[in-house]
Amino acid sequence: MPGVRRRALSLFAALVVALVVAGGLVRPVAAQGLVRDAGVEHALRQIAAPLLTAAGLPASRIQILLINDPTMNAFVVDSNHIFMHTGMLMRLSTAAEVQAVLAHEAAHIANGHIARRMTNMRSAALGSRLGLLLALAAGAAGAPGNAIMGIAAGTSGSAQRIFLSHTRGEESSADRSGVRYMAQAQVDPGAMLDVLDLFRGQEALAPGRQDPYLLSHPLTRDRLRGLRGFVAAQQGRQFSDNETVDYWFSRAKAVVGAFMQNPAVTLRNLRRDDTSDAALISRAVAYHRQSRTTQALDAIDTVIARRPNDPYLMDLRGQILLESRQYAGAVNAYAKAASLGPNEPLILAGYGRALLARDTPESNRQALGVLERAQAGDANDPGMLRDLAVAYAKAGNNGMASVATAERYAVLGRLRDAGVHARRAMGMVPRGSPGWLRAQDVLNMVEAAE
Repeated sequence: MPGVRRRALSLFAALVVALVVAGGLVRPVAAQGLVRDAGVEHALRQIAAPLLTAAGLPASRIQILLINDPTMNAFVVDSNHIFMHTGMLMRLSTAAEVQAVLAHEAAHIANGHIARRMTNMRSAALGSRLGLLLALAAGAAGAPGNAIMGIAAGTSGSAQRIFLSHTRGEESSADRSGVRYMAQAQVDPGAMLDVLDLFRGQEALAPGRQDPYLLSHPLTRDRLRGLRGFVAAQQGRQFSDNETVDYWFSRAKAVVGAFMQNPAVTLRNLRRDDTSDAALISRAVAYHRQSRTTQALDAIDTVIARRPNDPYLMDLRGQILLESRQYAGAVNAYAKAASLGPNEPLILAGYGRALLARDTPESNRQALGVLERAQAGDANDPGMLRDLAVAYAKAGNNGMASVATAERYAVLGRLRDAGVHARRAMGMVPRGSPGWLRAQDVLNMVEAAE
């Protein structure tokens, strides 16, 4: 059943970052945490889509994920994911600047830079965890077995730095391509210069004080001169504002900022006369974090009245109710969100969590089905995997509960615990079944890492 195994392996793509510790370039995601929010990820997809299309990359395949880190960084480690720090998102002031970052990272994928570095790592054969996890990510992408084994040879800690650091040639190539993608998408490529201006002057700082983006994307005088030339060559073209992209940028910053900073600061920084969707969403989150549930619901309901078919607003309403222990209301809100966005795994994960919190025989039965749908759509969410394990246990299926638990620990980078539960699962579920194969994938990864 290769399709089942490939789907099960997909969760290990997240582990590529979870265990990369490359001289300060990227700290472990397991420690920092991925920011998983359906509305934010939808917003990032809307922002990225025109650039990915211009790059010839399928927008439906590339996942843009946020890492909870206040520093400025963005990077790619495979052909299916672009990672950005929350610090980068919050420092950028326009949607075009976010698009500039994403266009540059998309160029590294489209120009084959990642594939070439993976080939170099195969020849290194130094046996680090990064090599192993890249092998599993390659398996998720359908790479042949001999290529996977080659990648699994791994790399040393110094090679990890090389892997994440781009050469001058790669940077220049990505700059040229990124500017071209932006122009094709009618986005002013001058925004790429605006982004690099944020890093000017950091070259004089000690490496430990520099933003990690500067370490992985060296900013040289020649590179800046070349980039200015690429941008100037596009000056005769017509660029246009994209109100849809601008709107989703404001929504993403509203949610991330309100959840990350002190709620009193969020409320203090909002103008009283600002009744935009983004401002109301910020208020709703800030009020919720202050346990002012009535005011939080009033704010989000005002936006919902304007956009009654927006599943992400209803998803946020469900979160507010769930975390306020209003379980019946949360179930209703999530059910509505799931009907409006039936293919959104993160919404389904919230719906399943609310059903489990309600904790009736019927809601627990429903939760299992909903969470299985969430897992099929996105296996990289440890919170969902935790809830899925609980749902299996409530249904009396302890074998599958152990499978989900093993996968959760693997996503979190807790390989020893993942191995314990994978072995337990393989002794409880039928040999050769989809659950058994998923547990075997986890165990193989754990044993190869030891």
